[in-house]
Amino acid sequence: MKKNTYKDSGVDIKSASAFKSKLKPLVRRSFRKEVLADIGGFGSFFKFDKNKYKDPVLVSSSDGVGTKLVIAKLANKHDTVGIDAVAMNVNDILCTGAESLFFLDYIAFTKVKEGVLIDVVKGINDGCVEAGCSLIGGETAQMPGMYRQGEYDIAGFCVGVVEREKIINGSKIEAGDTVIGIASSGLHSNGYSLVRKVFGAAELKRMSAELLKPTRIYVKPILELLRTHGQSVHGIAHITGGAFYDKISRILPKNISVRIEKNSWKVPEIFRLIQSKGNIEDKEMYHTLNMGIGLVLMVKPQASEAIIKKLSELKLKSWIIGKAIKGNKSVEII
Repeated sequence: MKKNTYKDSGVDIKSASAFKSKLKPLVRRSFRKEVLADIGGFGSFFKFDKNKYKDPVLVSSSDGVGTKLVIAKLANKHDTVGIDAVAMNVNDILCTGAESLFFLDYIAFTKVKEGVLIDVVKGINDGCVEAGCSLIGGETAQMPGMYRQGEYDIAGFCVGVVEREKIINGSKIEAGDTVIGIASSGLHSNGYSLVRKVFGAAELKRMSAELLKPTRIYVKPILELLRTHGQSVHGIAHITGGAFYDKISRILPKNISVRIEKNSWKVPEIFRLIQSKGNIEDKEMYHTLNMGIGLVLMVKPQASEAIIKKLSELKLKSWIIGKAIKGNKSVEII
């Protein structure tokens, strides 16, 4: 009678170990000086510099890439979705004013070519370098039967830090504040289930260069902006799932609403194409996709022009797209 092995069931420990050994030199490029050891241990070590802060608060986030991965597989292009995994997390904690410190990933699959996984991790590491955080660990899980061959999933977890007195939570937003929208690099990493419903496989593959543009990482320029204009920034919203309606309302005080003027910026053509091909109403578009705005700032009106000028110096395109008004935590798009 044949003796069964773990490899017979679809899990190749030897190959997994060889893959992980290749990652060590790759991820060192993202290491900050606080990282104490290579990846691969039972825990990841990061020495927190308590002398650098007066009253530090740790901020964390966990998120994934979503069905954008379907298009990566369709186009056989896997070197940017790792950037998305980082961006979705570091941009979220940035909304509190936090600097990203370190990141851990989770990659799950049934059977994927090693080169695909290497490209994914390269992208994760590139995203960490861009965000100024360290990729210090993670999990690569081979799970036979959970995914079709060639499919994989990515999620991530990051930790950052902000001084307690500098936490941005929206509580200072008041009627009259200016809403500044900062340009996205494209669809970022939400709304892809709708996109895949609108377009067929051949169209998705043909448009993959546009659809696989990685999510813009705003960490370094926005932290620089906060160093000079932090007192004037009352709220930050990362425009992802739920888009304008859900993400902006999340940071509003209970007596404040926001009015967005949709003609105050030029919506990129890809969004118009999706809307036209899918016969999608405006409200659905602004509730699902970022429409060319990846990050929203709520700022003192008297500081808005100076902030837009500073953003331009930091190579971020931005527009005044609305204002805060008295209300009930709602978002109106006109």
